[in-house]
Amino acid sequence: MTDFRLTPDPSLVSQDEPGQIITPVTDLCRVPGGQRDRQAIYGDHLTVLAKMDGWSYVQLGKDGYCGYVSTRSIGAQVQPTHTVSAPATHAYLKPDFKSPDQISLSFGSQIRVLGYQDNFARTALGYIPMQHLNPVGTVASDLGNVAEQFLGTPYLWGGNSRWGIDCSGLVQAACLACRIACPGDSDHQLQQLGTHLPPGNDFKRGDFLCWKGHIALVLEPDLLIHANAHKMAVTLEPISAAIERIAKTDGAMTGHKRIASSKWP
Repeated sequence: MTDFRLTPDPSLVSQDEPGQIITPVTDLCRVPGGQRDRQAIYGDHLTVLAKMDGWSYVQLGKDGYCGYVSTRSIGAQVQPTHTVSAPATHAYLKPDFKSPDQISLSFGSQIRVLGYQDNFARTALGYIPMQHLNPVGTVASDLGNVAEQFLGTPYLWGGNSRWGIDCSGLVQAACLACRIACPGDSDHQLQQLGTHLPPGNDFKRGDFLCWKGHIALVLEPDLLIHANAHKMAVTLEPISAAIERIAKTDGAMTGHKRIASSKWP
């Protein structure tokens, strides 16, 4: 069966135009103006496949997800030079943190730096503190360290930013920062990330624990981090407690996955 999330509907496709997101965050909807499936953030590359009544049917470059975004959120595609590495940042009118902020950007946003002045990067959006940027190509060394930057972020179904994120959005943000290809939804993550481990294996940092419609990241043998509707935020939770609590509503774990890497002890 064709998965509408990852396969463009040929009956809708009328063009093939590169673009990118030019707003801090925008919803990717199943139908124009409909339910949010995921989000895209500033600098995300995409292909515009059709336009209709203020909406564009697109496929995202980072994970192949298909859906509708507001046409106003799309601009010409440019090659980024840097990625936002802080949980969030501001672009200022001047290279001065006391000057008016022009826009806020989430972790993972991709921007093009045009120059430098007084520890700020000059961009088309304004001046961004250099402390909040990494050059494109920088690879994070630890999934857990990336995920922990989102602690306290509000839970948002389909969210992918510092202002709201869900379980699969958190896992994807951590994976992409570590240059690990990662789909957008938890069912695809269960299928595609790492190697399945049989029941009874120890939990190690960087492992993924999966339930029906949910995924979490292991930080320690009995500690995980996840964006969850129970606390409506990104929180830490003992693994044993999470397994017991989730079993009461959504059943037992459906998978224990491990990335084949020696970088996490």
